[in-house]
Amino acid sequence: MSDSEPEAMAEADGVPSTKLPPHLELRRTRVLCKVDAPDNTDTIQYSGAYASLGHENSLRFADFCKDFRVDITRISDDDMEFDVVSVDPSIANAFRRILLAELPIMAIENVLIANNTSVVQDEVLAHRLGLIPIKVDPRLFDYLSENDTPNEKNTIVFKLHGSEFLKTYESLTSTSKPETYTSFTCSQDSMPEFAGNPIRVYPDIIISKLGFGQEIELEAHAVKGVGKTHAKWSPVATCWYRMLPEVELMEEIEGEKADVLKQKCAAKVFEIEDLADGKKRATVARPRACTLCRECIRDGEDWEKAYILTLS
Repeated sequence: MSDSEPEAMAEADGVPSTKLPPHLELRRTRVLCKVDAPDNTDTIQYSGAYASLGHENSLRFADFCKDFRVDITRISDDDMEFDVVSVDPSIANAFRRILLAELPIMAIENVLIANNTSVVQDEVLAHRLGLIPIKVDPRLFDYLSENDTPNEKNTIVFKLHGSEFLKTYESLTSTSKPETYTSFTCSQDSMPEFAGNPIRVYPDIIISKLGFGQEIELEAHAVKGVGKTHAKWSPVATCWYRMLPEVELMEEIEGEKADVLKQKCAAKVFEIEDLADGKKRATVARPRACTLCRECIRDGEDWEKAYILTLS
């Protein structure tokens, strides 16, 4: 469907898209935060909700593609914060669920334990190993099916205290190559696709504390999977969203009242601006930091009318 077709469909239906009055547009696109509780929390999805005012309220794909964007506000090695603009909260929640359950990563699936004299049982040890995050690009690996042999294209092998595990020790007496659980033709460190994406694990993650004379010898196989199969394949420890807070002053707050407002806000949303005539007034400096505690509007009707707290 071309971008011009949805517009033609709207005109053919006889419902041209016009702007709503400001008070209705506010209620359509914002959640109002009152003293006692948020107001207008439901999204209006019915296409003909404002037909009598000449406004087309249906969600059209062309408009979604034009208005939708993702703005990254903060990113580090461990977390990322971004804004999803011009989407319904249900769509934002769908993105959250996709991040948790649909994106593939590598995680330890099979653990071959040869010796474990620690206080941690074998099954608990295997479970802990599976939850260790592995820093590697999963796009470099294939999925491992039941009929596939683990190799350098679909498996990462980690070892503790030993060499490659044999399936049977009887093969040691054979003249042919010993049969192992994996079939690697080369080390992944020697493959060119891993030159810029080395396989790493996060340091300082305690698996087990060993006492004197205790030891662990094992081989762990990491394969590709998604979070809906098991939580160990979830690429994020947690993923959550919130609606963007907006703080708008409806009147000038000056003098001692400005100082009171700044002290009331534990999130430090407001700052004091010095004016040329020696006076001072409150300004909204960090609206993103607002936690919607609503302490700033609890001390009487005058404070509640001074500004509007909304979620977009």
